[in-house]
Amino acid sequence: MILPASRDIVVIGGSAGAVEGVVAIVKSLPADFPAAIFVVIHFPANARSVMPRILERAGRLPAHHAVDGEPVRPGHIYVAGPDTHLELRGGRVHTRRGPKENGHRPAIDPLFRTAAESYGARVIGVILSGNLTDGSVGLQAVKRHGGTAIVQDPEGLAYQSMPRSALESVAADRICALEAIGPALIELAREPAQKEATMANPADATPDERKEVARDRARNGGEPSTYTCPECHGTLWEVRDEKILAFRCRIGHAYSEDALFTDQHTALEAALWTALRALEEHAALCRRMAARARDRNRTLSVAMFTEKAIEAERHAATLQEAILDSESPLHELGGRVEPEEAAPA
Repeated sequence: MILPASRDIVVIGGSAGAVEGVVAIVKSLPADFPAAIFVVIHFPANARSVMPRILERAGRLPAHHAVDGEPVRPGHIYVAGPDTHLELRGGRVHTRRGPKENGHRPAIDPLFRTAAESYGARVIGVILSGNLTDGSVGLQAVKRHGGTAIVQDPEGLAYQSMPRSALESVAADRICALEAIGPALIELAREPAQKEATMANPADATPDERKEVARDRARNGGEPSTYTCPECHGTLWEVRDEKILAFRCRIGHAYSEDALFTDQHTALEAALWTALRALEEHAALCRRMAARARDRNRTLSVAMFTEKAIEAERHAATLQEAILDSESPLHELGGRVEPEEAAPA
């Protein structure tokens, strides 16, 4: 069915440093802002989110954690809860504990992707401060479906990689300093979209048909790679889309190149610590067996177990030095930095 071509869907994504950004944007919006706003910020799964309360206190619009199945209403702010993806389909809000994307749940890409597929040119996508590359693929989907892309100017930001990745991947319509994003949203939301947007009628497909489409996408989404998923260890498929190379496994875990590198880095370090523990345990067992052999006057066994213990201890010392060495490649990339959800000053 043909929908009014107004920009009435705003999707905002960010990570480290983005809480303050969302607060500043919401503070600048009027009480009669005509679009619905959807917000995904990376938070740890066990975090207690008070983001809606912060946004309501800062601005004039009602805000709440998204509820599965609720309708999309203009002038409302929907915030993704911890450990739950936020998606838009069939004119309704959907929340689910689906596979992590770029190592996160909630992730930005699922929100942007489903909004673009459902609302086309009606969508305004906004990428704020943050680390790594979540949101780049989603913002590209927004542009591909005729939507508008806004990226926070990374100059001067403490966490620049997320907006820089978006700018490298997408021809942004606007690159704005934080204080200019709110006024840009007000202007864009009150203009007609550049082209009419169409949305498939959700009644056209049964739930079973939609599940089968999802399976086909996962099964045939690209070419099989030589890599495995850090989360479930299944084969990753390469998905190339213009400037972006992404990876997705059969069950839906998704990674950009940078996100895959980071998760592989984490898995590698964990494997090395596991190997160090195994070597130290093996050395300790060999020492104990050498002592028991000594008690029984088994000279050859004492020599053999002592030699094996020395060898394991030498390997353990070398491995530990490599793990702890600040010059090691293991320390070239730090872990993800998650924002603290604190009330604005």
